[in-house]
Amino acid sequence: MLKIIKVAGESLSPEYQTGDYVLLTTPTRLNRLKPGDVIVFLHEAYGQMIKRIERMASDGLQIFVVGTHSRSIDSTAFGPISPDSIIGKVIWHVAKSRRYSFSEKDFDSDRDQDGGF
Repeated sequence: MLKIIKVAGESLSPEYQTGDYVLLTTPTRLNRLKPGDVIVFLHEAYGQMIKRIERMASDGLQIFVVGTHSRSIDSTAFGPISPDSIIGKVIWHVAKSRRYSFSEKDFDSDRDQDGGF
């Protein structure tokens, strides 16, 4: 089954930012998890969270997760998570529109003699 979730918070910024969307595959038991995978899980104290798997216990019953933002709360604060708390594994990331500004000179080399593109 697939699930779409909107990212809230800066835990994995700058790669994942508030307003981005992720596509999850569930249940995760059908999809082997490994260090480096990004997952969404439910934590009893912090609610729904998105983190990267740092490492897993050899028995697979403890998963240590980490965020990339300097103020991210992760397994260093709350310890390992249980596989049962995992909502899904991120298989696709859609970044929200980022604002970019361009000046006219950025396009000068692409213009033809009439001033068009």
